[in-house]
Amino acid sequence: MTDQRFGPFGITTGLNSSADSIAAAQAAEELGYPAIWLSGGPLPGLQTIVDLVDATSTINFVSGILAVDTYSAADVGTTYAALEASAPGRFTVGLGGAHGPKPLATLSAYLDELDVPVERRLLAALGPKMLKLAAERTAGAYPFLTRAAYSAEARDVVGPDKLLAVSHLVVLEPDAEHARQIARGTISFFTKIPGYVSSLKRQGFSESDLSSLPDAMVDALAAWGSPADIKAKLTEHLDAGADHVAINVITGVTGPQPVEQWRALAPVLLG
Repeated sequence: MTDQRFGPFGITTGLNSSADSIAAAQAAEELGYPAIWLSGGPLPGLQTIVDLVDATSTINFVSGILAVDTYSAADVGTTYAALEASAPGRFTVGLGGAHGPKPLATLSAYLDELDVPVERRLLAALGPKMLKLAAERTAGAYPFLTRAAYSAEARDVVGPDKLLAVSHLVVLEPDAEHARQIARGTISFFTKIPGYVSSLKRQGFSESDLSSLPDAMVDALAAWGSPADIKAKLTEHLDAGADHVAINVITGVTGPQPVEQWRALAPVLLG
Protein backbone atom coordinates (compact mmCIF):
# COMPACT_ATOMS: atom_id res chain seq x y z
CA MET A 1 0.00 0.00 0.00
CA THR A 2 0.95 3.61 -0.40
CA ASP A 3 1.95 6.15 2.26
CA GLN A 4 -0.14 5.57 5.40
CA ARG A 5 0.46 8.87 7.15
CA PHE A 6 -3.29 9.57 7.02
CA GLY A 7 -4.16 6.53 9.13
CA PRO A 8 -7.46 4.65 8.67
CA PHE A 9 -9.82 7.50 9.63
CA GLY A 10 -9.78 11.26 9.12
CA ILE A 11 -12.24 14.14 8.76
CA THR A 12 -13.91 15.80 5.79
CA THR A 13 -15.24 19.28 6.46
CA GLY A 14 -15.46 22.79 5.08
CA LEU A 15 -13.29 25.33 6.86
CA ASN A 16 -12.33 28.94 6.35
CA SER A 17 -9.93 31.28 8.16
CA SER A 18 -12.38 32.31 10.88
CA ALA A 19 -11.67 31.84 14.57
CA ASP A 20 -14.33 29.12 14.74
CA SER A 21 -12.75 27.17 11.89
CA ILE A 22 -9.26 27.52 13.35
CA ALA A 23 -10.57 26.28 16.70
CA ALA A 24 -12.25 23.31 15.01
CA ALA A 25 -9.04 22.33 13.24
CA GLN A 26 -7.12 22.59 16.49
CA ALA A 27 -9.75 20.46 18.24
CA ALA A 28 -9.48 17.79 15.55
CA GLU A 29 -5.72 17.75 16.01
CA GLU A 30 -6.02 17.48 19.79
CA LEU A 31 -8.45 14.58 19.41
CA GLY A 32 -5.85 12.72 17.38
CA TYR A 33 -7.33 12.79 13.89
CA PRO A 34 -4.43 12.52 11.44
CA ALA A 35 -5.93 14.46 8.53
CA ILE A 36 -8.56 17.00 7.53
CA TRP A 37 -9.84 16.93 3.97
CA LEU A 38 -10.98 20.47 3.14
CA SER A 39 -14.20 20.54 1.13
CA GLY A 40 -13.67 22.65 -1.94
CA GLY A 41 -17.04 24.38 -2.06
CA PRO A 42 -16.77 26.21 1.29
CA LEU A 43 -13.06 26.98 0.83
CA PRO A 44 -12.74 30.75 0.33
CA GLY A 45 -9.24 30.59 -1.12
CA LEU A 46 -5.77 29.10 -0.91
CA GLN A 47 -4.80 31.41 1.95
CA THR A 48 -7.16 29.46 4.21
CA ILE A 49 -5.02 26.36 3.77
CA VAL A 50 -1.97 28.35 4.83
CA ASP A 51 -3.83 29.77 7.83
CA LEU A 52 -4.99 26.34 8.98
CA VAL A 53 -1.56 24.75 8.66
CA ASP A 54 0.04 27.69 10.50
CA ALA A 55 -2.51 27.41 13.33
CA THR A 56 -1.85 23.71 13.92
CA SER A 57 1.24 21.60 14.55
CA THR A 58 0.96 18.06 13.21
CA ILE A 59 -2.37 17.37 11.51
CA ASN A 60 -2.28 16.88 7.74
CA PHE A 61 -4.47 18.89 5.38
CA VAL A 62 -5.67 17.78 1.98
CA SER A 63 -7.62 19.96 -0.41
CA GLY A 64 -10.54 17.70 -1.09
CA ILE A 65 -11.01 19.17 -3.60
CA LEU A 66 -9.60 22.20 -5.41
CA ALA A 67 -11.54 22.80 -8.61
CA VAL A 68 -9.08 23.18 -11.45
CA ASP A 69 -11.32 25.69 -13.19
CA THR A 70 -11.14 27.93 -10.09
CA TYR A 71 -7.52 27.71 -8.96
CA SER A 72 -4.64 28.07 -11.39
CA ALA A 73 -1.87 25.49 -11.41
CA ALA A 74 0.65 28.26 -10.80
CA ASP A 75 -1.12 29.50 -7.67
CA VAL A 76 -1.59 25.99 -6.31
CA GLY A 77 2.06 25.18 -6.94
CA THR A 78 3.17 28.36 -5.18
CA THR A 79 0.99 27.57 -2.15
CA TYR A 80 2.27 24.01 -2.01
CA ALA A 81 5.90 25.18 -2.19
CA ALA A 82 5.41 27.73 0.58
CA LEU A 83 3.80 25.17 2.89
CA GLU A 84 6.39 22.55 2.07
CA ALA A 85 9.04 25.02 3.18
CA SER A 86 7.30 25.99 6.43
CA ALA A 87 5.51 22.74 7.32
CA PRO A 88 6.96 19.93 5.21
CA GLY A 89 4.71 16.99 4.48
CA ARG A 90 1.51 18.48 5.91
CA PHE A 91 -0.30 19.58 2.73
CA THR A 92 -1.40 17.31 -0.09
CA VAL A 93 -3.06 18.75 -3.18
CA GLY A 94 -6.40 17.14 -4.04
CA LEU A 95 -7.81 18.19 -7.40
CA GLY A 96 -11.01 17.81 -9.40
CA GLY A 97 -13.91 19.88 -10.64
CA ALA A 98 -12.97 19.83 -14.30
CA HIS A 99 -16.18 20.83 -16.02
CA GLY A 100 -16.86 21.05 -19.71
CA PRO A 101 -16.83 18.55 -22.57
CA LYS A 102 -13.36 17.07 -21.96
CA PRO A 103 -12.69 16.77 -18.20
CA LEU A 104 -9.94 14.19 -18.57
CA ALA A 105 -8.04 16.35 -21.05
CA THR A 106 -8.54 19.40 -18.82
CA LEU A 107 -7.14 17.60 -15.78
CA SER A 108 -4.25 16.11 -17.75
CA ALA A 109 -3.23 19.54 -19.02
CA TYR A 110 -3.49 20.95 -15.51
CA LEU A 111 -1.30 18.18 -14.10
CA ASP A 112 1.26 18.87 -16.82
CA GLU A 113 1.52 22.44 -15.56
CA LEU A 114 1.28 21.75 -11.82
CA ASP A 115 4.63 21.92 -10.01
CA VAL A 116 3.75 19.49 -7.22
CA PRO A 117 5.35 16.05 -6.86
CA VAL A 118 3.24 13.13 -8.05
CA GLU A 119 3.27 11.61 -4.58
CA ARG A 120 1.70 14.75 -3.11
CA ARG A 121 -1.29 15.14 -5.38
CA LEU A 122 -4.58 13.24 -5.63
CA LEU A 123 -7.66 13.28 -7.84
CA ALA A 124 -11.31 13.16 -6.93
CA ALA A 125 -12.31 10.14 -8.99
CA LEU A 126 -15.76 8.67 -9.47
CA GLY A 127 -15.51 6.87 -12.81
CA PRO A 128 -13.08 4.31 -14.23
CA LYS A 129 -11.39 6.77 -16.58
CA MET A 130 -10.75 9.25 -13.79
CA LEU A 131 -9.50 6.47 -11.52
CA LYS A 132 -7.08 5.41 -14.24
CA LEU A 133 -5.83 8.99 -14.63
CA ALA A 134 -5.40 9.23 -10.84
CA ALA A 135 -3.33 6.06 -10.86
CA GLU A 136 -1.17 7.23 -13.76
CA ARG A 137 -0.61 10.85 -12.78
CA THR A 138 -1.05 11.16 -8.99
CA ALA A 139 -0.62 9.36 -5.67
CA GLY A 140 -4.20 8.08 -5.73
CA ALA A 141 -7.91 8.76 -5.68
CA TYR A 142 -10.44 10.42 -3.40
CA PRO A 143 -14.03 9.40 -4.19
CA PHE A 144 -17.16 10.58 -2.39
CA LEU A 145 -20.72 9.25 -2.15
CA THR A 146 -19.78 5.67 -2.85
CA ARG A 147 -20.61 2.39 -1.21
CA ALA A 148 -18.08 -0.19 -0.12
CA ALA A 149 -18.39 -2.23 -3.31
CA TYR A 150 -17.04 0.80 -5.19
CA SER A 151 -13.89 0.74 -3.06
CA ALA A 152 -13.18 -2.79 -4.24
CA GLU A 153 -13.69 -1.78 -7.86
CA ALA A 154 -11.57 1.35 -7.43
CA ARG A 155 -8.74 -0.63 -5.86
CA ASP A 156 -8.69 -2.92 -8.88
CA VAL A 157 -8.32 0.10 -11.17
CA VAL A 158 -5.73 2.12 -9.25
CA GLY A 159 -3.67 -0.91 -8.26
CA PRO A 160 -2.17 -1.99 -4.95
CA ASP A 161 0.30 0.83 -4.43
CA LYS A 162 -1.86 3.93 -4.77
CA LEU A 163 -3.73 5.72 -1.99
CA LEU A 164 -7.48 5.15 -2.00
CA ALA A 165 -9.13 7.57 0.41
CA VAL A 166 -12.92 7.64 0.64
CA SER A 167 -15.12 10.42 2.00
CA HIS A 168 -18.25 8.95 3.62
CA LEU A 169 -21.29 10.64 5.14
CA VAL A 170 -21.75 10.06 8.89
CA VAL A 171 -24.78 10.79 11.06
CA LEU A 172 -24.24 10.24 14.78
CA GLU A 173 -27.88 9.50 15.49
CA PRO A 174 -29.34 6.19 16.79
CA ASP A 175 -32.89 6.83 15.59
CA ALA A 176 -33.16 5.31 12.11
CA GLU A 177 -35.87 7.61 10.80
CA HIS A 178 -34.16 10.79 11.98
CA ALA A 179 -30.71 9.66 10.83
CA ARG A 180 -31.99 8.80 7.36
CA GLN A 181 -33.86 12.10 7.14
CA ILE A 182 -30.64 13.99 7.81
CA ALA A 183 -28.70 11.88 5.31
CA ARG A 184 -31.36 12.29 2.60
CA GLY A 185 -31.11 16.05 2.92
CA THR A 186 -27.47 15.89 1.86
CA ILE A 187 -27.66 13.02 -0.63
CA SER A 188 -30.55 14.66 -2.50
CA PHE A 189 -28.34 17.64 -3.33
CA PHE A 190 -25.85 15.42 -5.17
CA THR A 191 -28.52 13.58 -7.14
CA LYS A 192 -28.90 16.78 -9.16
CA ILE A 193 -25.22 16.98 -10.17
CA PRO A 194 -24.45 15.12 -13.42
CA GLY A 195 -21.14 13.61 -12.33
CA TYR A 196 -22.65 12.16 -9.17
CA VAL A 197 -25.74 10.97 -11.04
CA SER A 198 -23.51 9.01 -13.41
CA SER A 199 -21.49 7.62 -10.51
CA LEU A 200 -24.57 6.51 -8.59
CA LYS A 201 -26.00 4.81 -11.66
CA ARG A 202 -22.72 2.97 -12.23
CA GLN A 203 -23.01 1.77 -8.64
CA GLY A 204 -26.36 0.19 -9.47
CA PHE A 205 -28.82 2.81 -8.27
CA SER A 206 -31.80 3.39 -10.56
CA GLU A 207 -33.56 6.58 -11.65
CA SER A 208 -36.26 5.67 -9.16
CA ASP A 209 -33.67 5.33 -6.40
CA LEU A 210 -32.23 8.75 -7.22
CA SER A 211 -35.64 10.37 -6.96
CA SER A 212 -37.01 8.51 -3.92
CA LEU A 213 -33.78 7.79 -1.97
CA PRO A 214 -34.96 4.50 -0.44
CA ASP A 215 -33.65 3.31 2.91
CA ALA A 216 -31.26 0.81 1.32
CA MET A 217 -29.63 3.52 -0.76
CA VAL A 218 -29.30 5.88 2.20
CA ASP A 219 -27.85 3.11 4.35
CA ALA A 220 -25.26 2.32 1.67
CA LEU A 221 -24.12 5.93 1.31
CA ALA A 222 -24.33 7.16 4.92
CA ALA A 223 -23.13 5.54 8.14
CA TRP A 224 -25.45 6.23 11.05
CA GLY A 225 -26.15 5.01 14.57
CA SER A 226 -23.79 4.70 17.52
CA PRO A 227 -20.03 5.25 17.21
CA ALA A 228 -19.59 1.47 17.07
CA ASP A 229 -22.25 1.15 14.36
CA ILE A 230 -20.57 3.88 12.35
CA LYS A 231 -17.12 2.34 12.64
CA ALA A 232 -18.48 -1.02 11.47
CA LYS A 233 -20.01 0.60 8.40
CA LEU A 234 -16.90 2.62 7.56
CA THR A 235 -14.69 -0.43 8.02
CA GLU A 236 -16.50 -2.01 5.08
CA HIS A 237 -14.57 0.42 2.85
CA LEU A 238 -11.27 -0.57 4.45
CA ASP A 239 -12.07 -4.25 4.09
CA ALA A 240 -12.91 -3.66 0.43
CA GLY A 241 -9.56 -2.07 -0.32
CA ALA A 242 -9.62 1.57 0.80
CA ASP A 243 -6.65 2.84 2.82
CA HIS A 244 -8.46 5.69 4.55
CA VAL A 245 -11.99 6.89 5.25
CA ALA A 246 -12.61 10.58 5.89
CA ILE A 247 -15.77 11.04 7.95
CA ASN A 248 -18.09 13.73 6.62
CA VAL A 249 -20.26 14.32 9.68
CA ILE A 250 -23.64 15.88 8.95
CA THR A 251 -26.12 16.97 11.58
CA GLY A 252 -28.96 18.55 9.62
CA VAL A 253 -27.82 21.97 10.84
CA THR A 254 -25.77 24.20 8.56
CA GLY A 255 -22.96 26.24 10.05
CA PRO A 256 -21.37 24.93 13.25
CA GLN A 257 -18.52 22.50 12.94
CA PRO A 258 -19.47 19.04 14.35
CA VAL A 259 -16.69 19.07 16.94
CA GLU A 260 -18.79 17.27 19.56
CA GLN A 261 -19.51 14.48 17.09
CA TRP A 262 -15.82 14.23 16.21
CA ARG A 263 -15.12 14.00 19.93
CA ALA A 264 -17.69 11.24 20.46
CA LEU A 265 -16.37 9.24 17.52
CA ALA A 266 -12.65 9.65 18.27
CA PRO A 267 -12.28 6.97 21.00
CA VAL A 268 -13.91 4.38 18.72
CA LEU A 269 -12.32 5.38 15.41
CA LEU A 270 -8.88 6.27 16.72
CA GLY A 271 -8.61 4.12 19.83
